Amino acid sequence: MLSTVSRIARPTAAPVSKAVQARNMATLKEVQQRLKSVQNIEKITKSMKMIASTKVTKAQRSMEAARVFGAASQSLFTSAETKSADDAKSLFVAASSDGGLCGGVHSSVSKATRREVLAAPESDLVIIGDKPKAQLSRAVRKNIAISFNQIGKSVPSFEEACSVADVIAESGLEYDNAKIVYNKFNSVISYEADVITSFSEAAFKASPNFSVYEIEDDVLANLQEFSFANGLYWAMVEGHAAEVCAKRAAMENATKNAGEMISKLTMTYNRGRQAVITNELIDIITGASAL
Repeated sequence: MLSTVSRIARPTAAPVSKAVQARNMATLKEVQQRLKSVQNIEKITKSMKMIASTKVTKAQRSMEAARVFGAASQSLFTSAETKSADDAKSLFVAASSDGGLCGGVHSSVSKATRREVLAAPESDLVIIGDKPKAQLSRAVRKNIAISFNQIGKSVPSFEEACSVADVIAESGLEYDNAKIVYNKFNSVISYEADVITSFSEAAFKASPNFSVYEIEDDVLANLQEFSFANGLYWAMVEGHAAEVCAKRAAMENATKNAGEMISKLTMTYNRGRQAVITNELIDIITGASAL
């Protein structure tokens, strides 16, 4: 009885193993479809790399101009020896964008902003860009006061920076100093998170060397708004230059990886095709020898 059961059970094991083997092996058609898909991805990434390369020069030229104006505003605070008090209230501005496929550009700004906000939990946070908003909402959601999007699709303009500054001023947020967190452009392959500090009208008026300038009150208010907008413009333009260079590097790496995958898939396809041809030849030869 046991021998009968064993004889019946043995044939059923072979089809199961064959089914598993067939299920785990990719057919030539599947490999060919995967190869075609990766080739299309390579074309897309190569095109995006070329587009990003054409934008780098324009972004760097705008960045150099923005740096000159930004440095002029910062030299005013430096000459006046403007400093924040120990109990000063800070406003943090995370300056980034909505664009993706650019490596860790947004993560760099988000991490630096998160460290600054956690060090001053009572401070308010303004975010420029949907990408950093999604990242910062998980850690410091209660500090977010205002967020902006659809800004800086191309090279950011001074008008956009002024509109951001106007919305912040109209919102009634009170602060002694505004710290703008952005990506500082070091080279086409390097950037790092940095901070641009802008001070309020009261903080600038309390500077030790403020009396040297002889500025009227109405002019002082306009000067503070201009310096804040100037700092925003500097941060947005320099961050845009870093983003474009990072996007070009990311698309270059993606194109390279796609090329390596195409080579491996081509080799796999050729080996499978050769195996099919060899098996067919064996069948023909075996049939001929049987005759």
